[in-house]
Amino acid sequence: MTMEKATFAGGCFWCMVKPFDEMPGIESVISGYTGGHVDHPTYREVCSETTGHTEAVQITYDSDVISYNELLDIYWQQTDPTDAMGQFADRGDSYRPEIFYHNDEQKVLAEQSKAQLEASGRFDQPIVTQITPASDFWPAEDYHQYYYKKNPEHYARYSVGSGRKPFIERQWQD
Repeated sequence: MTMEKATFAGGCFWCMVKPFDEMPGIESVISGYTGGHVDHPTYREVCSETTGHTEAVQITYDSDVISYNELLDIYWQQTDPTDAMGQFADRGDSYRPEIFYHNDEQKVLAEQSKAQLEASGRFDQPIVTQITPASDFWPAEDYHQYYYKKNPEHYARYSVGSGRKPFIERQWQD
């Protein structure tokens, strides 16, 4: 067993947990905050757009079971990589899409994956998702963790109402 970490921001972290959590080889998917300049930020502080953080998920996975490239494929299919200032109904820097790499190999793979997505022609606009070094990751408050399991009805309504689910179905239907 070779445990590694991957950190992805793709808008509201509630919607970023389930797609990864259901995959073999995933040990945990923690909702939290990263990319900012304040230690131990709270949800309220991050939403104020004053900490520099974005909502993100940090995935602990067994790379002998699931590869980083497979995680990247899942990631891209959960986001609108052409929207730098939020995702779907969630607007602002705290909802920006971003891949945070933990080592040089992840950086190279993320850059290759982004280039492949850009070259695919799937999107009419440029791919603007940033790829940056991982920094401190602060787990979100308990009520945010595994929200899709704790509040399945609200999660289902939110994923549709925010525009995320319809976008994913339309953009990735093949």
